[in-house]
Amino acid sequence: MGTDVGHAEPAAMLMPSEVASLFGVTPRTIARWDAAGLLPGERTIGGHRRFPAGAVYELLEFLEGVGGP
Repeated sequence: MGTDVGHAEPAAMLMPSEVASLFGVTPRTIARWDAAGLLPGERTIGGHRRFPAGAVYELLEFLEGVGGP
């Protein structure tokens, strides 16, 4: 079913719920981050958000280094 977010390849695309579980926030927060440009989200043909795993892990590592979110 979904991507195993613990072992996703950098080129994999993650759903907002998968990204939210990595950051400990809600999927709505991830949508806000997308709207604010914090994550480079893409839209599927059906209009659903997807996020490149590489960018997600890069932000996660940065935030862990500075003590957030």
